[in-house]
Amino acid sequence: MINEGINNEEMELLSVVHRHYGYDFRNYAPAMIKRRLASFMFETKFESLPEVSQRIVSDRSILESLIYYFSITVTEMFRNPLTCRKLRESVIPYLKTYPHIKIWHAGCATGEEVYSMAILLKEEGIYDRCHIYATDINDSALNAARDGIFPIKDAKKYSRNYKEAGGHYAFSDYYSSIDNSIIMDRGLKENIIFANHNLVSDHIFGEMNIIMCRNVLIYFNDILQEHILNIFFESLTHGGFLCVGNSESIKYSNIYPKFREIARRERIYQKKMLQ
Repeated sequence: MINEGINNEEMELLSVVHRHYGYDFRNYAPAMIKRRLASFMFETKFESLPEVSQRIVSDRSILESLIYYFSITVTEMFRNPLTCRKLRESVIPYLKTYPHIKIWHAGCATGEEVYSMAILLKEEGIYDRCHIYATDINDSALNAARDGIFPIKDAKKYSRNYKEAGGHYAFSDYYSSIDNSIIMDRGLKENIIFANHNLVSDHIFGEMNIIMCRNVLIYFNDILQEHILNIFFESLTHGGFLCVGNSESIKYSNIYPKFREIARRERIYQKKMLQ
C-alpha cells in the first residue's frame, strides 16, 4: 500500500532502496520520513532526491548513510527507571521459574538498554540462564553496542536511573572509566548476541520469553506497526512478555486480545497461555 503522506520523489527513493537492497522504509511514519530525509540531504550535500535515487543503486555507501539516518539511536541506561523497576518486580520472578530464558531487544540502537537488562538479570541471579539477542538495522550502532563504551558525562545520570530502577549496589560496579569514557564490564557481554535484523522485512526471531522494543514503533505507520506486533506475537512463547515504549501501546492492534496487561503505565504485556 502506498504511503499517502509522502511525495513522489520521496517514494521513488524508498522504492529504489527496496528494489535493490531489500530495505523497506516506505511505511515509516510520513513525518519521520520527511525529517530523516531532510537531515540526510543536509548532511550529505546532495542537491536532489532524484540524484540520490540514481547514485544509490551503484554506491552502497550511500545506502549505509541512509540507514544511519533512518535508525533511531536515542537511548540511555535504565531508560524510564520505573519500567525497569516493574520488570524487576513483576516479570523477573516469573522468569526465575524457567531453566533457560531468551530475551530479544529489538531495535537495540547503541545497546544501553541491553546492558541495563544484563545488570538487572545479574542482580536477580539468573543471568547465567539467559541469552539476550540484541538486534538493530544499523550496523554502526550495533558496533558501538558491542564495544560497550559510552561517554563518561552520562555516568551521573545513568547512576541516578539505576538507583531509581531498584539497583542493589552502585552503577559504577559495572564499568571501568578511561579518559572520557566508561567501558561496560566484560562479564555483562558473555550472554549477549548482537545481530543485524530488519523488523520490516525479516521474520520471527526464535521463541522468546521477553521482547523489549521501546520507542521504536512510534516511528512506523499503523500498517507497519501491526505487521511488527504480529511478528512479536509469533516470536513469544506462551506466557512470554512484551514491553514497548511509554508513549506506545498495543491496545488497538489485533494482537491485544491475546495479551493481558501486567503494567498499563509501563506498557508491559503478557501473552496469554493456551487454554
